[in-house]
Amino acid sequence: MIPLSVPNIEGNEWQYIKECLDTNWVSSVGSYVDLFEQKVAEFTGAQYAVSTVNGTAALHIALLLSNVTQDDCVLVPNITFIASVNAIKYVNASPIFIDIDPDTWQMDLGLLEEFLENETTLQEGICTEKNSQRKIKAIMPVHVLGNMADMDHLKALAKKFHLEIIEDASEALGSYYEGTHSGNFGKFGCFSFNGNKIITTGGGGIIITDDEQLAAKAKHITTQAKADKFEYVHDHVGYNYRLVNVLAAMGVAQMENLPKFLNRKQEVNAFYREQLTNVGDIQLQEIPNKTSSNHWLFTILTSQQKPLIQHLTAHKIQVRPLWYPMNRLEMFKHERYYSRNDLSMEVYQKSISLPCSTNISEEDTAFVVKTIRDFFN
Repeated sequence: MIPLSVPNIEGNEWQYIKECLDTNWVSSVGSYVDLFEQKVAEFTGAQYAVSTVNGTAALHIALLLSNVTQDDCVLVPNITFIASVNAIKYVNASPIFIDIDPDTWQMDLGLLEEFLENETTLQEGICTEKNSQRKIKAIMPVHVLGNMADMDHLKALAKKFHLEIIEDASEALGSYYEGTHSGNFGKFGCFSFNGNKIITTGGGGIIITDDEQLAAKAKHITTQAKADKFEYVHDHVGYNYRLVNVLAAMGVAQMENLPKFLNRKQEVNAFYREQLTNVGDIQLQEIPNKTSSNHWLFTILTSQQKPLIQHLTAHKIQVRPLWYPMNRLEMFKHERYYSRNDLSMEVYQKSISLPCSTNISEEDTAFVVKTIRDFFN
Protein backbone atom coordinates (compact mmCIF):
# COMPACT_ATOMS: atom_id res chain seq x y z
CA MET A 1 0.00 0.00 0.00
CA ILE A 2 1.26 3.46 -0.87
CA PRO A 3 0.16 5.44 2.22
CA LEU A 4 -1.63 8.77 2.07
CA SER A 5 0.53 10.84 4.45
CA VAL A 6 2.81 9.27 7.04
CA PRO A 7 5.54 10.56 9.38
CA ASN A 8 9.07 10.96 8.09
CA ILE A 9 11.40 9.83 10.89
CA GLU A 10 14.90 10.24 9.50
CA GLY A 11 16.60 12.80 11.74
CA ASN A 12 17.60 13.00 15.40
CA GLU A 13 14.31 11.69 16.80
CA TRP A 14 15.84 8.52 18.32
CA GLN A 15 18.77 10.43 19.84
CA TYR A 16 16.66 13.15 21.47
CA ILE A 17 13.99 10.78 22.76
CA LYS A 18 16.67 8.45 24.16
CA GLU A 19 18.14 11.43 26.02
CA CYS A 20 14.73 12.01 27.65
CA LEU A 21 14.53 8.36 28.66
CA ASP A 22 18.11 8.22 29.91
CA THR A 23 17.65 11.33 32.07
CA ASN A 24 14.07 10.59 33.22
CA TRP A 25 12.85 13.91 31.79
CA VAL A 26 9.84 12.30 30.14
CA SER A 27 6.88 14.33 31.39
CA SER A 28 5.72 17.91 30.90
CA VAL A 29 8.83 19.55 32.37
CA GLY A 30 12.01 19.40 30.35
CA SER A 31 14.32 21.35 28.09
CA TYR A 32 12.85 20.00 24.86
CA VAL A 33 9.46 21.58 25.56
CA ASP A 34 11.06 25.02 25.76
CA LEU A 35 13.29 24.34 22.75
CA PHE A 36 10.40 23.13 20.61
CA GLU A 37 8.36 26.21 21.43
CA GLN A 38 11.34 28.41 20.62
CA LYS A 39 11.92 26.72 17.25
CA VAL A 40 8.27 27.04 16.19
CA ALA A 41 8.13 30.68 17.26
CA GLU A 42 11.31 31.47 15.33
CA PHE A 43 10.17 29.63 12.22
CA THR A 44 6.73 31.26 12.11
CA GLY A 45 7.97 34.69 13.11
CA ALA A 46 5.78 34.85 16.21
CA GLN A 47 6.94 36.34 19.49
CA TYR A 48 5.66 33.45 21.63
CA ALA A 49 4.64 29.83 21.26
CA VAL A 50 2.88 27.63 23.82
CA SER A 51 2.80 23.89 23.15
CA THR A 52 -0.26 21.75 23.84
CA VAL A 53 -1.21 18.09 23.82
CA ASN A 54 -2.89 18.46 20.41
CA GLY A 55 -4.20 21.02 17.95
CA THR A 56 -7.75 20.80 19.29
CA ALA A 57 -6.54 21.83 22.75
CA ALA A 58 -4.72 24.77 21.16
CA LEU A 59 -7.96 25.95 19.53
CA HIS A 60 -9.88 25.49 22.79
CA ILE A 61 -7.45 27.66 24.74
CA ALA A 62 -7.34 30.30 21.99
CA LEU A 63 -11.13 30.58 22.10
CA LEU A 64 -11.15 30.82 25.88
CA LEU A 65 -8.55 33.58 25.89
CA SER A 66 -10.48 35.43 23.18
CA ASN A 67 -13.44 35.59 25.59
CA VAL A 68 -15.67 33.44 23.39
CA THR A 69 -18.23 32.03 25.77
CA GLN A 70 -21.71 30.55 26.12
CA ASP A 71 -24.21 31.60 23.42
CA ASP A 72 -21.58 33.49 21.40
CA CYS A 73 -20.99 32.63 17.74
CA VAL A 74 -17.85 31.96 15.73
CA LEU A 75 -17.67 32.14 11.92
CA VAL A 76 -15.99 29.06 10.44
CA PRO A 77 -15.78 27.42 6.98
CA ASN A 78 -18.14 24.55 6.26
CA ILE A 79 -15.28 22.36 4.99
CA THR A 80 -12.84 21.67 7.80
CA PHE A 81 -11.74 18.87 10.07
CA ILE A 82 -14.26 18.55 12.89
CA ALA A 83 -11.76 19.68 15.56
CA SER A 84 -12.32 23.31 14.54
CA VAL A 85 -16.01 23.08 15.36
CA ASN A 86 -15.63 20.82 18.39
CA ALA A 87 -13.39 23.45 20.00
CA ILE A 88 -16.12 26.06 19.49
CA LYS A 89 -18.57 23.76 21.24
CA TYR A 90 -16.14 23.21 24.12
CA VAL A 91 -16.67 26.85 25.13
CA ASN A 92 -20.47 26.47 24.73
CA ALA A 93 -20.48 28.75 21.69
CA SER A 94 -22.09 28.05 18.31
CA PRO A 95 -20.53 27.89 14.84
CA ILE A 96 -21.92 29.81 11.90
CA PHE A 97 -20.83 27.89 8.82
CA ILE A 98 -19.78 29.83 5.73
CA ASP A 99 -19.64 28.04 2.39
CA ILE A 100 -16.34 27.71 0.54
CA ASP A 101 -14.78 29.28 -2.53
CA PRO A 102 -15.14 26.87 -5.50
CA ASP A 103 -11.54 27.34 -6.62
CA THR A 104 -9.41 27.69 -3.47
CA TRP A 105 -11.72 25.63 -1.18
CA GLN A 106 -11.18 28.18 1.60
CA MET A 107 -13.93 30.15 3.33
CA ASP A 108 -15.67 32.28 0.67
CA LEU A 109 -14.81 35.79 1.85
CA GLY A 110 -17.23 37.44 -0.55
CA LEU A 111 -19.99 35.34 0.97
CA LEU A 112 -18.68 36.13 4.46
CA GLU A 113 -18.81 39.86 3.71
CA GLU A 114 -22.35 39.50 2.36
CA PHE A 115 -23.40 37.70 5.53
CA LEU A 116 -21.85 40.32 7.82
CA GLU A 117 -23.32 43.24 5.85
CA ASN A 118 -26.84 41.81 5.53
CA GLU A 119 -27.34 39.42 8.43
CA THR A 120 -25.70 41.24 11.35
CA THR A 121 -25.89 44.54 13.19
CA LEU A 122 -23.01 46.45 14.75
CA GLN A 123 -23.74 48.52 17.84
CA GLU A 124 -21.19 49.87 20.33
CA GLY A 125 -18.52 47.60 18.91
CA ILE A 126 -20.57 44.42 19.22
CA CYS A 127 -21.48 42.36 16.15
CA THR A 128 -24.85 40.62 16.55
CA GLU A 129 -26.68 38.16 14.32
CA LYS A 130 -30.02 39.74 13.42
CA ASN A 131 -32.21 36.65 13.66
CA SER A 132 -30.98 35.16 16.92
CA GLN A 133 -29.54 38.28 18.57
CA ARG A 134 -26.43 36.25 19.45
CA LYS A 135 -23.07 37.99 19.63
CA ILE A 136 -20.53 37.04 16.98
CA LYS A 137 -17.14 37.18 18.66
CA ALA A 138 -14.63 35.68 16.23
CA ILE A 139 -13.71 34.43 12.77
CA MET A 140 -11.84 31.12 12.56
CA PRO A 141 -10.27 30.80 9.11
CA VAL A 142 -9.06 27.27 8.41
CA HIS A 143 -6.16 27.04 5.98
CA VAL A 144 -7.49 23.96 4.23
CA LEU A 145 -4.74 21.73 2.80
CA GLY A 146 -2.17 24.44 3.51
CA ASN A 147 -3.76 26.98 1.17
CA MET A 148 -4.79 30.42 2.45
CA ALA A 149 -7.60 32.85 1.68
CA ASP A 150 -7.10 36.57 1.04
CA MET A 151 -5.97 37.48 4.55
CA ASP A 152 -6.00 41.22 3.83
CA HIS A 153 -9.70 40.98 3.03
CA LEU A 154 -10.35 38.83 6.10
CA LYS A 155 -8.47 41.24 8.38
CA ALA A 156 -10.42 44.17 7.00
CA LEU A 157 -13.73 42.41 7.71
CA ALA A 158 -12.59 41.46 11.21
CA LYS A 159 -11.61 45.05 11.94
CA LYS A 160 -14.83 46.51 10.54
CA PHE A 161 -17.08 44.15 12.51
CA HIS A 162 -14.95 43.99 15.68
CA LEU A 163 -14.19 40.27 15.43
CA GLU A 164 -11.18 38.40 16.76
CA ILE A 165 -9.24 36.27 14.28
CA ILE A 166 -8.32 32.81 15.58
CA GLU A 167 -6.45 30.97 12.83
CA ASP A 168 -6.80 27.24 12.56
CA ALA A 169 -3.45 26.79 10.86
CA SER A 170 -3.27 23.08 11.74
CA GLU A 171 -2.45 22.16 8.13
CA ALA A 172 -0.42 25.25 7.27
CA LEU A 173 3.00 25.07 8.93
CA GLY A 174 5.24 26.49 6.22
CA SER A 175 2.46 28.40 4.41
CA TYR A 176 2.70 32.16 3.85
CA TYR A 177 0.49 35.00 2.68
CA GLU A 178 2.50 37.87 1.18
CA GLY A 179 5.55 36.76 3.16
CA THR A 180 3.79 36.49 6.52
CA HIS A 181 3.58 33.01 7.98
CA SER A 182 0.16 31.52 8.71
CA GLY A 183 -1.04 31.99 12.28
CA ASN A 184 0.15 35.61 12.51
CA PHE A 185 -2.91 37.44 11.20
CA GLY A 186 -4.93 37.62 14.41
CA LYS A 187 -4.59 37.27 18.15
CA PHE A 188 -3.82 33.54 17.97
CA GLY A 189 -2.67 30.94 15.47
CA CYS A 190 -3.04 27.23 16.22
CA PHE A 191 -1.11 24.32 14.72
CA SER A 192 -1.37 20.54 14.88
CA PHE A 193 1.43 17.98 14.87
CA ASN A 194 -0.69 14.87 14.37
CA GLY A 195 0.96 11.93 12.63
CA ASN A 196 -0.25 12.95 9.17
CA LYS A 197 0.94 16.57 9.35
CA ILE A 198 4.04 17.95 7.66
CA ILE A 199 5.94 17.51 10.93
CA THR A 200 4.72 15.40 13.81
CA THR A 201 5.14 14.87 17.52
CA GLY A 202 2.83 11.85 17.34
CA GLY A 203 0.14 14.01 18.88
CA GLY A 204 0.65 17.64 19.74
CA GLY A 205 -0.24 21.23 18.99
CA ILE A 206 0.93 24.76 19.58
CA ILE A 207 -0.47 28.27 19.97
CA ILE A 208 1.44 31.25 18.60
CA THR A 209 0.81 34.87 19.58
CA ASP A 210 2.58 38.20 19.83
CA ASP A 211 0.88 39.05 23.12
CA GLU A 212 3.18 38.32 26.08
CA GLN A 213 0.40 38.35 28.68
CA LEU A 214 -1.83 36.03 26.67
CA ALA A 215 1.08 33.65 26.05
CA ALA A 216 1.77 33.51 29.80
CA LYS A 217 -1.90 32.90 30.54
CA ALA A 218 -2.08 30.17 27.90
CA LYS A 219 0.92 28.46 29.49
CA HIS A 220 -0.68 28.81 32.91
CA ILE A 221 -4.09 27.35 32.17
CA THR A 222 -2.71 24.54 30.02
CA THR A 223 -0.70 23.37 33.03
CA GLN A 224 -3.66 23.12 35.45
CA ALA A 225 -3.34 26.78 36.49
CA LYS A 226 -0.92 25.89 39.30
CA ALA A 227 -0.11 29.19 41.01
CA ASP A 228 2.64 28.04 43.40
CA LYS A 229 5.78 26.11 42.46
CA PHE A 230 5.70 24.10 45.69
CA GLU A 231 2.16 24.11 47.08
CA TYR A 232 -0.78 22.71 45.14
CA VAL A 233 -2.52 26.05 44.92
CA HIS A 234 -4.47 26.79 41.75
CA ASP A 235 -6.03 30.12 40.80
CA HIS A 236 -8.10 29.25 37.73
CA VAL A 237 -9.99 26.38 36.16
CA GLY A 238 -7.09 24.82 34.31
CA TYR A 239 -6.54 22.03 31.82
CA ASN A 240 -4.07 19.20 31.53
CA TYR A 241 -3.12 20.21 28.00
CA ARG A 242 0.66 20.03 28.37
CA LEU A 243 2.95 18.62 25.71
CA VAL A 244 5.37 16.20 27.33
CA ASN A 245 9.14 16.38 26.94
CA VAL A 246 9.42 13.11 25.00
CA LEU A 247 7.07 14.33 22.29
CA ALA A 248 8.66 17.78 22.25
CA ALA A 249 12.02 16.09 21.67
CA MET A 250 10.55 14.43 18.60
CA GLY A 251 9.21 17.83 17.51
CA VAL A 252 12.65 19.44 17.80
CA ALA A 253 14.12 16.76 15.53
CA GLN A 254 11.27 17.20 13.07
CA MET A 255 11.70 20.98 13.00
CA GLU A 256 15.34 20.47 12.03
CA ASN A 257 14.14 18.75 8.86
CA LEU A 258 11.15 20.99 8.13
CA PRO A 259 12.83 22.92 5.26
CA LYS A 260 13.62 19.62 3.55
CA PHE A 261 10.07 18.36 4.12
CA LEU A 262 8.62 21.54 2.63
CA ASN A 263 10.86 21.24 -0.40
CA ARG A 264 9.69 17.67 -0.99
CA LYS A 265 6.05 18.77 -0.72
CA GLN A 266 6.75 21.37 -3.40
CA GLU A 267 8.27 18.72 -5.66
CA VAL A 268 5.34 16.33 -5.23
CA ASN A 269 2.83 19.11 -5.83
CA ALA A 270 4.62 20.25 -8.99
CA PHE A 271 4.81 16.69 -10.34
CA TYR A 272 1.15 15.91 -9.73
CA ARG A 273 0.04 19.24 -11.21
CA GLU A 274 2.11 18.72 -14.35
CA GLN A 275 1.04 15.11 -14.83
CA LEU A 276 -2.68 15.43 -13.97
CA THR A 277 -3.55 18.67 -15.76
CA ASN A 278 -6.04 17.93 -18.57
CA VAL A 279 -6.49 14.33 -17.46
CA GLY A 280 -10.17 13.40 -17.56
CA ASP A 281 -12.26 16.02 -15.77
CA ILE A 282 -9.78 16.50 -12.94
CA GLN A 283 -9.79 19.91 -11.25
CA LEU A 284 -6.94 21.13 -9.05
CA GLN A 285 -6.98 23.49 -6.09
CA GLU A 286 -6.21 27.08 -7.07
CA ILE A 287 -3.35 28.66 -5.11
CA PRO A 288 -3.68 32.48 -5.19
CA ASN A 289 -0.62 34.50 -6.26
CA LYS A 290 -0.26 36.06 -2.81
CA THR A 291 -0.16 32.64 -1.12
CA SER A 292 2.80 30.31 -0.76
CA SER A 293 1.26 26.99 0.27
CA ASN A 294 3.03 24.13 2.03
CA HIS A 295 0.93 21.79 -0.18
CA TRP A 296 0.23 19.63 2.84
CA LEU A 297 -2.21 17.22 1.21
CA PHE A 298 -2.55 17.03 -2.58
CA THR A 299 -6.21 16.79 -3.52
CA ILE A 300 -8.08 16.59 -6.82
CA LEU A 301 -11.72 16.96 -7.79
CA THR A 302 -13.46 14.67 -10.28
CA SER A 303 -17.03 13.64 -11.03
CA GLN A 304 -15.67 10.07 -11.06
CA GLN A 305 -14.78 10.17 -7.37
CA LYS A 306 -16.23 6.87 -6.20
CA PRO A 307 -15.10 4.64 -9.09
CA LEU A 308 -11.66 6.27 -9.09
CA ILE A 309 -11.31 5.70 -5.34
CA GLN A 310 -12.20 2.04 -5.90
CA HIS A 311 -9.69 1.81 -8.76
CA LEU A 312 -6.86 3.37 -6.75
CA THR A 313 -7.61 1.31 -3.66
CA ALA A 314 -7.59 -1.87 -5.77
CA HIS A 315 -4.08 -0.93 -6.85
CA LYS A 316 -2.99 -0.50 -3.22
CA ILE A 317 -2.97 3.29 -3.28
CA GLN A 318 -4.41 4.84 -0.12
CA VAL A 319 -6.70 7.81 -0.79
CA ARG A 320 -9.35 9.77 1.12
CA PRO A 321 -12.11 12.26 0.36
CA LEU A 322 -12.13 15.64 2.07
CA TRP A 323 -14.08 16.09 5.28
CA TYR A 324 -17.83 15.70 5.26
CA PRO A 325 -19.42 19.18 5.31
CA MET A 326 -19.94 20.29 8.89
CA ASN A 327 -23.57 21.36 8.40
CA ARG A 328 -24.42 17.79 7.30
CA LEU A 329 -23.22 16.18 10.52
CA GLU A 330 -26.02 15.17 12.88
CA MET A 331 -24.86 17.25 15.85
CA PHE A 332 -24.39 20.41 13.76
CA LYS A 333 -27.29 20.25 11.30
CA HIS A 334 -29.30 22.78 13.33
CA GLU A 335 -26.50 25.39 13.19
CA ARG A 336 -26.63 28.37 10.82
CA TYR A 337 -25.17 27.68 7.37
CA TYR A 338 -24.73 30.60 4.97
CA SER A 339 -24.46 29.54 1.33
CA ARG A 340 -25.74 30.22 -2.17
CA ASN A 341 -25.13 26.92 -3.94
CA ASP A 342 -23.84 24.52 -1.26
CA LEU A 343 -20.45 24.25 -2.92
CA SER A 344 -19.13 22.46 0.17
CA MET A 345 -21.13 19.37 -0.69
CA GLU A 346 -20.13 19.51 -4.35
CA VAL A 347 -16.42 19.73 -3.51
CA TYR A 348 -16.72 16.94 -0.93
CA GLN A 349 -18.46 14.64 -3.42
CA LYS A 350 -15.70 15.15 -6.00
CA SER A 351 -12.61 15.20 -3.77
CA ILE A 352 -9.79 12.65 -3.59
CA SER A 353 -6.58 13.25 -1.61
CA LEU A 354 -3.58 11.44 -3.09
CA PRO A 355 -0.44 10.02 -1.43
CA CYS A 356 2.04 12.82 -0.74
CA SER A 357 4.17 11.90 2.27
CA THR A 358 7.42 13.82 2.53
CA ASN A 359 9.28 10.53 2.05
CA ILE A 360 7.23 9.27 -0.90
CA SER A 361 9.43 8.01 -3.73
CA GLU A 362 9.38 9.22 -7.31
CA GLU A 363 8.46 5.69 -8.34
CA ASP A 364 5.38 5.79 -6.13
CA THR A 365 4.18 9.18 -7.38
CA ALA A 366 4.70 7.98 -10.97
CA PHE A 367 2.66 4.85 -10.21
CA VAL A 368 -0.15 6.96 -8.73
CA VAL A 369 -0.25 9.11 -11.88
CA LYS A 370 -0.14 6.10 -14.21
CA THR A 371 -2.98 4.43 -12.31
CA ILE A 372 -5.13 7.57 -12.58
CA ARG A 373 -4.34 8.00 -16.28
CA ASP A 374 -5.17 4.33 -16.93
CA PHE A 375 -8.53 4.83 -15.24
CA PHE A 376 -9.50 7.79 -17.44
CA ASN A 377 -8.19 6.09 -20.59
